[in-house]
Amino acid sequence: MLALVLLGFGLLATGLAGNNQPGSRPVDAVCRALIAVAALALLVRRRAPVATLAVVTVATSTYLLIGYPYGPILLTFLIAVYSVAVRLPVRPAALATGGAFVLLLAHVFFGRGPAPGWTGVLPASAWVVVPFAVGVVVRVSRETAARTRAEAARGRAEQARRQADEERLRIAQEVHDVVGHGLAAISMQAEIALHLLPKRPEQAEVALTAISRTSREALDELRVTLGAVRRGAEREPVPGLARLPALRDRLAGAGLAVEVRVVGDPRELPAAVDLAAYRVVQEALTNVLRHAGVSSAQVTVDYRADEVTVEVTDWGVGPGRAGTVPADDGHGLAGMRERVAALGGRLSTGPRPGGGFRVYAGLPVGPAT
Repeated sequence: MLALVLLGFGLLATGLAGNNQPGSRPVDAVCRALIAVAALALLVRRRAPVATLAVVTVATSTYLLIGYPYGPILLTFLIAVYSVAVRLPVRPAALATGGAFVLLLAHVFFGRGPAPGWTGVLPASAWVVVPFAVGVVVRVSRETAARTRAEAARGRAEQARRQADEERLRIAQEVHDVVGHGLAAISMQAEIALHLLPKRPEQAEVALTAISRTSREALDELRVTLGAVRRGAEREPVPGLARLPALRDRLAGAGLAVEVRVVGDPRELPAAVDLAAYRVVQEALTNVLRHAGVSSAQVTVDYRADEVTVEVTDWGVGPGRAGTVPADDGHGLAGMRERVAALGGRLSTGPRPGGGFRVYAGLPVGPAT
């Protein structure tokens, strides 16, 4: 379209330009042919910009050497220079444009009729320098925009991968907490049942019933967790501190008596904080059940003005309970720290001065309303 427009404009307007330039050669068939060659060469300017510039430069220089009037053909030359600058790196574009400029200057000194001489160099250079500079700026802008889009795409991809990794870690932690606690309770209840079965089978039935209930609850909670993964944002209600009584009853069936104390006025907590507090208590009690070698533990929940704290203490003397809990599988304690740290809270674990072990977590929440 551009080539055809310049062709039509050149054929129509060159004669008018000649009327205002006394001494120029009248428009004839050769003039029209040179205009047509220069304009039609632009048809391939995107695929072969250097060849296009060469053809346009030869046609334009010949046109000016013969003495035809300055006119629309120079617009065709301008477009050819711009095409080279916008499509080639600076160095080859500058070399091609420099050669075109030298050839264009031929008419300044050797043109038919009075030649402008050195006074014509500056006007002639403008037809080269201006489109070349504009083309370089446009090309650099396009490359910068392309790099920006590529970097943005890489950033989005990296963000998506990071979010996917974080979601996988979150789900892995949830599954660990659910399955680990359930299996620990089931294991303890199974040992009780095996111990009682030969002598007191009626009491073994109670332990087996507790195993059935615990496994069913663990499977239900696992189903909720995995269902959240399948449905994305459509999640069912997650566990929270309101389920501590159920957790206490489940552990009682496994032989661990848990005393739950609540300090302050209970209130609704953010879902993430509520879940983290519950999981810390659950994991701490699971470790007591596994490793402490005691039959009781205490849980204290303290609702403060700007945070909620949970504390789990026991009086156990199980193996490896000096300092940390090496009997833990390495994921539970790390999972507690990750949960609490993600919410800007604090976690401390370690032996108590009078014996036993203590897990303490403080989670920030908004002020009570």
